[in-house]
Amino acid sequence: MIELLHEAMNEIEHEWAAKRLLVVGDLMLDKYIWGEVARISPEAPVPVVRAIRQSEQPGGAANVAMNLARLGAQVVVAGFTGGDENQQLLDAALRANGILPEFVISEGFPTISKLRILGGSQQMLRLDSERLEARTQGDYECLIERVLKLLPGCHAVVLSDYAKGALTPEVCQQLIQAARRLEIPVLVDPKSADFSRYRGATTICPNRSELAAAVRENAHDLEALLAAAESLPSVLDIEFLTATLGEKGIALLRPGSLFLAPAVARQVFDVSGAGDTVIAVLALCLASRLTPETAVQLANVAAGIVVGKAGTAPVEKHELLAALAPRIEFRAEDKILTRTALASRVAQWKGNGDRVVLANGCFDLLHIGHITLLEQARRFGDRLIVAINCDASVRALKGPSRPMVGERERARVLAALAAVDAVVVFAEPTPLELIVAIRPEVIVKGGDYDADTVAGAREVQSWGGQVKIVPMVEGCSTTRLIEKGADQFAWV
Repeated sequence: MIELLHEAMNEIEHEWAAKRLLVVGDLMLDKYIWGEVARISPEAPVPVVRAIRQSEQPGGAANVAMNLARLGAQVVVAGFTGGDENQQLLDAALRANGILPEFVISEGFPTISKLRILGGSQQMLRLDSERLEARTQGDYECLIERVLKLLPGCHAVVLSDYAKGALTPEVCQQLIQAARRLEIPVLVDPKSADFSRYRGATTICPNRSELAAAVRENAHDLEALLAAAESLPSVLDIEFLTATLGEKGIALLRPGSLFLAPAVARQVFDVSGAGDTVIAVLALCLASRLTPETAVQLANVAAGIVVGKAGTAPVEKHELLAALAPRIEFRAEDKILTRTALASRVAQWKGNGDRVVLANGCFDLLHIGHITLLEQARRFGDRLIVAINCDASVRALKGPSRPMVGERERARVLAALAAVDAVVVFAEPTPLELIVAIRPEVIVKGGDYDADTVAGAREVQSWGGQVKIVPMVEGCSTTRLIEKGADQFAWV
C-alpha cells in the first residue's frame, strides 16, 4: 500500500507541471542501430546485424532530464559537451522535449556518445566515444558559475554522476552547499565509491554494487550490506540514503531505521536507464514535499515500467498514473473535474489505450432511467465521462423552477456511481465545445435523439468516433417524478 496515494496522484496530475528541476552531470547522446539477425558471419563467429533504422536520444544526465520532462516538470540540464555534431543532435533532442540545455563546451573533448547495435530486442554491441581525462580548471569554474545562476527558483537539483569527469568533488560541494543555503533538495546518483564528495546532499541513490563498493561489503550479502550502510546518513550529513536493490526493490535508510519498498513485478527487457527513472521520480516527489517513503514507493512503480522497454526510454507521466490507478479507488469527489483537469485525465486514459465515452444531460433527480443509460454507455468503452448542464443552463432549458437539485449535488451523486469515471459541469447550451476539446471516441444520448440531432455528432464522426442512442426506460423521467410528487402532496 503506497502511503498518501491520493495526495501523491494529485501532485503528479496537477502540480508536477509547476516544478522546476535542475539536472547537472555527465551529458551523453545514446545512439541506436536497430536491425535483425538472420545468420552468423562467415568471417568470424559473430552475428550479422542487418540495419533497418537508426535513432538518437539523450543519455546519462540528459536521460534524467528526459524522465523529468516526460513526467511533466520544467527542466534545465547542465554539463559538458564537445561543440560537435553529437552536441547538435543532443541539443535538438532536448529542446524538442521542452528541456533547456546549458552546455559548457570543453575544447578537445567530444560530446560523450554510446552507440548500441540491436538485433531485434537484444543488444549485440555497444561502442563508446569519450575522453575521460580531467578538463581544465577554467571549464569547471565555468560550469559552477553557470549552475549557481540557475539555482534560484528551482524546486530540486539532481547530480547525475556517470564518472565521466563532470562532477568533481569541488563541483559537487559548491553546488550542494549553495542548494542547502537556498533549502533546495539535492539528490545524487553516484558513481564514485567515495561518497564523501556528495556530503551534505539530501539523499544519495546508489545501486546495490555502488553501495557495496562504498561500504566495502559483499553485494550478495544484503543483510550485511544494509547494516553497514545504515550509518552513512549520519557520517555524510544526508537526510537519508536511497539504495536501489534490483529485484529486491528500493531501500530507504536512516540511522536505526530501514524502509524497504518491494519491487513491482514486470517482464524485464532492458534495465538501461532504470536508475535515471528512479532518481527523476524521487526528485519530483521531494520537490513536492511528499514523504521519502511515498517517494521510493512511487519510484519503484516507475522503475517497473521502464525496465519493460527496450533502450534508455523514459517513463511517461500517463504511464505512471495508469500504473498507480489500479491501486486506488477514486473517491467521488476525485471524479468531479474542471475542464482543464478533465483534459489531462483524458490524455492519460488515451495514452494508456482506453476508449473514452461521453454522455451528457441535466441529470436532475437521478432515476432508474438515468442509471440504465449510464450503465449502457459504459459498455461502449473503457472510461465514461458524464457532462452535466450547470444550474443556469438547466433553467434556460427546463424553466425557472428547475433544477430541483443543484449542480454540485448532481455532480456528487453521479460521481458516486461505479460506472462513471469523471463528471464535469458545462455552462454552454450544449457540450459541443467540451466534446471538441476532449475528442471522445463515443458520445451517448438517450431518448428520441438521432445522430443528426445530437450535439457534437458530426465532429465525433469526423475523427472516426461513434454516436450511440440508448432508448429511454418507459415511464421514467424527472418531469414524471416531479408531477407524481405534486399529485401526492395535493392528495395529502
